[in-house]
Amino acid sequence: MKKNLLLVFTFFFCFIGFSQNNPIKITTNNIKKITKIDIKEAITEGTARRVGRSLDAAKAAKSDLIIIEMDTYGGGLYDADAIRKRILSFDKPVWVFINKSALSGGAFIAIACDSIYMSGGASIGAATVVNGDGTYAPEKYQSGMRGEMRATAEKRGRNPQIAEAMVDQTLELDSIKEPGKVLTLTTREAIKFKYCEAELNSIDEILRKYKITGYKITSNEDSFLDKIVDFFLNPAVSGVLLMIIMAGLYMEMQSPGIGLPLFASLTALVLYFVPYYLVGLAQNWELLLFLIGIILLAVEIFIIPGFGVVGVAGLVLSFGSLSLMMLNNDGLDFSGVAAKNIVTSFSISVAGMLASVVLGIMLMPRLLNSKAFKDISLEKTMDSKSGYSVNMSEQMTGKTGTAYTVLRPSGKIMIDNILYDASSLGDFIEKDSKIVVISQETNTLKVKIQD
Repeated sequence: MKKNLLLVFTFFFCFIGFSQNNPIKITTNNIKKITKIDIKEAITEGTARRVGRSLDAAKAAKSDLIIIEMDTYGGGLYDADAIRKRILSFDKPVWVFINKSALSGGAFIAIACDSIYMSGGASIGAATVVNGDGTYAPEKYQSGMRGEMRATAEKRGRNPQIAEAMVDQTLELDSIKEPGKVLTLTTREAIKFKYCEAELNSIDEILRKYKITGYKITSNEDSFLDKIVDFFLNPAVSGVLLMIIMAGLYMEMQSPGIGLPLFASLTALVLYFVPYYLVGLAQNWELLLFLIGIILLAVEIFIIPGFGVVGVAGLVLSFGSLSLMMLNNDGLDFSGVAAKNIVTSFSISVAGMLASVVLGIMLMPRLLNSKAFKDISLEKTMDSKSGYSVNMSEQMTGKTGTAYTVLRPSGKIMIDNILYDASSLGDFIEKDSKIVVISQETNTLKVKIQD
């Protein structure tokens, strides 16, 4: 009797062990709606958003099966992890067809799928975490990745040690991997170690293998709006928009009333804010902080002489809010945000600020005196009855007068009871200061403080 019970328990545990080391099998009789998703590029935030949109669309369409066709060398770890989590929590089977490469983040995603199929000559593995320059990331990142790989493999009934060996170059596996190298499996090796169901060379072959017929495959292509949003969410594009926002504000504050720089700044702000708002990153309070920051800067420049606490607070709020818009933070809770993303967002903001100052200084003189600007700018009509000069045909160089407004560096001056547009050589000139004209241009005068 004891012998029979021992045999029963032995059979039971062998069965459990066998089940846990084989990918999940599904019933294929009723598969009619299939959604196909491509991952054939470096994995980025845009990839994660696109895959997420496709899974949402598949769920809404009540697809019976998701097939990912993959050929990637990896990319951003956090972006790959976002895709992995979506796959693990998806309530329909997700298969992956590795059409050549599933390396690094690609392997991370592939192992999360219910079934893996590979074409001849394909490979999967090499999931060690590396920095932007290709060097190995610190141990805390490697340890986290090893744990995630093991957990994902266990979830899908695959050998967790093999998944860990794709990250840990020091790990040794008998007859599988020597220490000193990360593990990458060929198609035949993946089949041998149960990391691939079969070598097949197309999605059609996979479906024929399971005798799935009468199906309809849908590929959820990004809409034009999705592509536009992804374009403006690119960090490089965000940096350029930040530069235009701040350069426009700087130029408008230096020469109030021009209009064109302010229009460019507001347009760039809309193009910057709306995409982040649509994907749920930018929040209303972040935009409010930005507006408060701009108001403080305006107060500092137009009302309070010099540059002090109010101006610094305006800069901090403006650039801080623009940086926060790039992050998936919950209020001021950054626990779910990768440190790398925080550094990137603030680096882009600082770079945009510095570039905007340089751009403003370089373009300001050319903008004011360009023919194109004069053709498109709106000018207020000012006649002599109001105290303005109609023209400056007479020679003005050397004449003296007073600053009718503050010059920052542009403003108004009065000479012989007539108002003129003028600008300094970059110096701040207080209202009512004595000035002298040092040069004369088409419709503005260059002045300095009278010695």
